[in-house]
Amino acid sequence: MAGDINEGSVPSYYREVHQALCSASDERVPVNVFQRVFTRTSLPVTVQNQILEHVNSSDGFLSKVSLYKALALIALAQQGKPPSPKLLENFIQDFPKPQLGEPKELQSLKMQTMQDSPLILSLTLAELLKKDTIKIELTPEKKGLFLKHVEYQVTSERFTLTVYRRYSDFDVFHELLLQRYSYRVVPALPPKRALKGVLTSVSEREFIEGRRRALTRFLNLVARHPVFSEDELVKTFLTFSGSDVQSKLRDACRKLGDEFMTCKYATQAKDYLPADIQSQFSSSRQLIRNIHSSFQKLRDRAEKMAERSKDNATDLLMFGKELSSLGSDESPVPILVSGRNPWSALRHSVKGLSVDFSALSEKAARQGRREEDEVVEKLDLFLDLLQSYRDLCERHEKGVLHDHQRALQKYGIMKRQIMSATVQPKEQLSVEQLESRIVQQENAIQAMELRNYFSLFCLHQESQLIFTYLPITSHILASFVDSQVQGHKEMGEVWQDLHSKLKSLFGDGNGRSPPLSPK
Repeated sequence: MAGDINEGSVPSYYREVHQALCSASDERVPVNVFQRVFTRTSLPVTVQNQILEHVNSSDGFLSKVSLYKALALIALAQQGKPPSPKLLENFIQDFPKPQLGEPKELQSLKMQTMQDSPLILSLTLAELLKKDTIKIELTPEKKGLFLKHVEYQVTSERFTLTVYRRYSDFDVFHELLLQRYSYRVVPALPPKRALKGVLTSVSEREFIEGRRRALTRFLNLVARHPVFSEDELVKTFLTFSGSDVQSKLRDACRKLGDEFMTCKYATQAKDYLPADIQSQFSSSRQLIRNIHSSFQKLRDRAEKMAERSKDNATDLLMFGKELSSLGSDESPVPILVSGRNPWSALRHSVKGLSVDFSALSEKAARQGRREEDEVVEKLDLFLDLLQSYRDLCERHEKGVLHDHQRALQKYGIMKRQIMSATVQPKEQLSVEQLESRIVQQENAIQAMELRNYFSLFCLHQESQLIFTYLPITSHILASFVDSQVQGHKEMGEVWQDLHSKLKSLFGDGNGRSPPLSPK
């Protein structure tokens, strides 16, 4: 049958259907895609099964010729004839055209399969955020005033558990996570620094608080990752309450191995990749690099605004203190020629205004904290993810891709050596050793090729993860606007109250304030 049905013997419609159903990188058609074609035939299930039995699909795919054969059998069945290959063997006329509709319409059947592909990340941002929420608090009081190390209280909403971890525990966890998932976006840890002095130092407090925030972002990104979130390492770190969590983590990592050894799609990754994967990777990488640059600038501006709010709080507080100092001065006031002494009557009122400026200072400080917690922190979370993607791209290029290219160069040298040994007679043992080394190198190259394709497979998924997180932009903007509305409302109320007080203190008989300078 394969000799009878070929590219030139079938109608152009067959070729158009094939183009609609196959992928750009593989001319074969997946059986599950072909089975969807039956939905357009109105053939009984028994007839559909007969057609499937007559085509070779043992590996889960139909070759081009097998698809042509299946299309011819469908056409015969639609004419009321039994779908028998014997009819095709003696077929003299042109092969009949099955009634399936326009070939372009069949492309949707392939797209349905793409949605089921393990390469496709189908989660939304809301689903990722719901996976878990990690909170980290400092517990310095357990160690006394003079700290040798800082301990963190880690609480997971998903596991409803609280455990205690030191920075060294995070460090080991991060190291093992990178070993196991070197082809994934593993966020970086904040820097480690030996503590000097005691916790009462302002710089130390700021450093420890910054590190706590960074560790919180790290754990939330890990706990919400579609792959990490289901891993035993993550579960152990978030739930194990024993005395030696580091040994427990190392034991778990030894049993699990790296992702390539445990993922069921590792050796089949090439089959799922689009033909233009390298082009897609380059485009995604450049776009994400641009996004990272823009978000870094947004973050810098947001941080400056938060700092300005804090500085404004300090200035308002100092302004109020100066008013208080001014109003507290009990020095005698000389009697003016007119006999009136307005300052003597007003200075106690001026002192009272310091309370309002203290309230303004508190509102401004709260605004700064709000901007820091709700805007800057969310920007930092996304920036951590973007940076980890850029780190992943570098690992791909400098790691598995570089090793693969180096192995190919080494293989070429060996091939030249064996050719030289064949032309110039040498000891048989030397030739056999070279041949053995070449076989070993070929096996190594094959393993590296599989890892390279799996690395691209993971990169494609991690690119999707970045774009899935992009709608966080709306969350950030909403938080920014809400913080400004809330801050201006709170301070506006105090300013309005202060405005009323000033009218009663300094206004004329009609409640109007006199001009401070001539018009």
